Order: sequence, then C-alpha cells, then structure tokens
Amino acid sequence: MNWNVIQQAMPVFMAGFRLTLWLSLVGIIGSIIVGIIASLFQYFKVSVLSQISTAYVELARNTPLLIQLFFLYYAFPILCLKMSAEVCGIIGLIFLGGAYMAEGFTGGFNGVTKSQINSGKALGMNRLQLARYVVFPQGLALSVPALAANIIFLIKETSIFSVIAIPELTNTAMDLIGMYYRSNEYLFMLVVAYAIILIPLILILNWLEKRVRYGAFGN
Repeated sequence: MNWNVIQQAMPVFMAGFRLTLWLSLVGIIGSIIVGIIASLFQYFKVSVLSQISTAYVELARNTPLLIQLFFLYYAFPILCLKMSAEVCGIIGLIFLGGAYMAEGFTGGFNGVTKSQINSGKALGMNRLQLARYVVFPQGLALSVPALAANIIFLIKETSIFSVIAIPELTNTAMDLIGMYYRSNEYLFMLVVAYAIILIPLILILNWLEKRVRYGAFGN
C-alpha cells in the first residue's frame, strides 16, 4: 500500500465523493416524493391513477437500474430527448427508488388500523384530510424501517452510474486503476469513501427508527 499514491489521488476522489453525495441526495428526495404520491394513489384507490401507480411500481421494480440507465442515455436521444449523464442518473435513481419507496410507504399506510380511518370518516373528513391527518402521520412512522433500507440501497446503486461515464466514486476508482494500475490503493479508497458515507448514515437511521417507533408506540 503506497500512501503517496493515495494522497495524490485524494482531490480526484473528493470530487467523486461530492458528486456521489449530490446524486444520492437528489435521487433519494425525488424517490420519497414519488413514492409517497404513488402509495397514496394505491391506498385510496384513486380511479385510473392507482392502476398507473401499480403498473409503474411493477415496471420499475422488475427492471434493473442498469437497463433503465441504458434506455435513458442511449434510447432517448433517438427520440430527440438527449440528456446529460447526470440527469439520466438522477431520473433513473428516482424511477427505481420511487417504486421501492412506494412499496415501503404502502406497507406503512396499510398498517394504520381501520378504526382510525373510520373515526376520521365519522368526523366528516374527506380523502385528502384522511391522508393528511390520519394515514400519512401514522403510516410514515410505520414506514421508517423500509425507508431507511431503501435509502441505503439507493446510495449503493449510484455505483452503477459508472456505466454511463458519470464520474462518481466507482467510476473514479476504475479510471484511476485503468490509468495507473494501482488497484490496491484505489479500491481501498473506494471502500473507505463508501464507509464514510454509509456507516454514519446507518447509525443515524437506526437512531431515527428507534425514536419514531418510541414516539408512535411508546416503547
């Protein structure tokens, strides 16, 4: 292990590190928004929208992110919809992540007891009010474990962005290995970089899960 090699590669890795964090952040936020909307459509069976949401979830979950990225990056330009690699990566991450988030939120929303729903209806709440004041707050607490797992999953999936030449961490490491043939050093930096991102995040999410469960269930 040559520490001089690691030191020289640090600026390039830091650029990949920042890009990975940015892509992950945008993709996760977008996935959560899409997931909430799709799951609420399914939960309340909103006419055609619930069927579209179900079809979207099945399509996204049953196609690999790699294929989705290839389609966005190589097929869309044929339809005159050319996008940058970063935009394709974010859209692909949101498309895939939104489906997994929707499943997680749906599980949480389905955990809200019927008595709570019936009480809301008895008070004269419409669907929007039920979603805002009854289903969403309780279902969100129940969805935290799935939400946490999906966040970690999506951050790991950014490593696939290397196939469309986005200079995130994995692509950076592979490029450096290809140029300088120092696999040990660059792979070591890659592992450390992901550990720096994921380990603190896992600890925070575990703490959040315990806090939310304690607040929701009092244990």
